[in-house]
Amino acid sequence: MRNFVSYIDISMIERIIILDKADPVSFYGVNNCNMQLIRNLFPKLRMAARGTVIKVIGEENETADFEKTIHLLEEHCTKYNKLTEDVILDIIHGEQPSVAKTQGVIVYGVNGKAISPRSANQQKLVDAFDSNDLTFALGPAGTGKTYIAIALAVKALKNREVRKIILSRPAVEAGEKLGFLPGDMKDKIDPYLQPLYDALEDLIPPVKLKEYLETNVIQIAPLAFMRGRTLNDAVIVLDEAQNTTTHQIKMFLTRLGMNAKMIITGDVTQIDLPRSTVSGLVQALRILKNVEGIGKVEFGKKDIVRHALVQRIVDAYERYDNEKNSELDIRITDSKSE
Repeated sequence: MRNFVSYIDISMIERIIILDKADPVSFYGVNNCNMQLIRNLFPKLRMAARGTVIKVIGEENETADFEKTIHLLEEHCTKYNKLTEDVILDIIHGEQPSVAKTQGVIVYGVNGKAISPRSANQQKLVDAFDSNDLTFALGPAGTGKTYIAIALAVKALKNREVRKIILSRPAVEAGEKLGFLPGDMKDKIDPYLQPLYDALEDLIPPVKLKEYLETNVIQIAPLAFMRGRTLNDAVIVLDEAQNTTTHQIKMFLTRLGMNAKMIITGDVTQIDLPRSTVSGLVQALRILKNVEGIGKVEFGKKDIVRHALVQRIVDAYERYDNEKNSELDIRITDSKSE
C-alpha cells in the first residue's frame, strides 16, 4: 500500500477584505466583469467575492498588495459611484486614473454622474453651507434648492464629516386629505416624502441606499417625528418649510446638535396651511434675521432648472396673481369712493 503525505504550504495565507464604503454592484460591475478582470490581473491568487466580503488566498506579500489595490479601487468607486476597466488597469499598474475633470462638482451620483451647481444661486447655497451651520434656501419650485441640499448632505456623509443624514417634511395636504389615503401610517406618509427619496435615488446606488435606510444612516421622516430628538453628527434637511407652523419650525430648529448642519428649504409663495395659520418659515426669517451663523440664499425664476416650460408656467401664474391683485385693489378703491 502506498502512503500519501499531504503538505501544507505555510507561506499561503487567507485575507478577508470588507467593502464597507463602496456599493458592491458598482464595484463588481455588470455580471462581475470587474472582479473577473481583477482575478486575471492577480493570477497567483485564489479569491472569492460575495456581497461586501472578498476572500483571497496566496503568499503574504501578494495578498498584501492585493488588499492595498482593493482599497484604492474602493476609494475610487466610493467617490465616483463607478468603476471601469481603464480605472482598474490604471490603479493596478500604479498610475493615476484619468477621470474627466468637472469644475465645482459637489458629488458624483449614480453611474458617475457629476452633480454640480447649475446656477449662481445654487453655487451660493454650496458656499453658504460651507460657511454656516444653518442655511435657509428660499425660492420657487424647480430651482434645485432641495436637490442641492441633499447632494451636500450626501457629500458630507461620503467624506465622513457626519455619521448620518436626516431628511424631513411637514405632512400637510395640498388639497388632498391624508386620512383617506389607503394603507397604514407609513403608507399614508410616504407619498409626502417621495421627492426626498427621488433625489437620493439619483445620488446613491440602490443597494447602498437600501443599506443606509435599513441601518438608519439615512433617515427620512415627517416633521412630527423630530420632536424630542437631539441631532448630532448629521446633516439635517427640512423641505417645504413654508408649511410649518410657528411651533413646528421652532421645535425643528432647536434639534440641532453637535457637529451638525441644517438646511431649511421652502417657497413662501406656495403655502398650503389654513388661511388663519401663520407660516413658521415666514416668521422664522423675520425673527432670525440678524442672528450670526445663519445663511440665506434666495432663488428666483431665472434659477429654474427643470423643463423650460416650467419657467413659463411660473411666469403665467405670477401674471395672473398680479392681475387678480390689481382687480382687487380697484374694487377696494371703488367701494371706498362710494
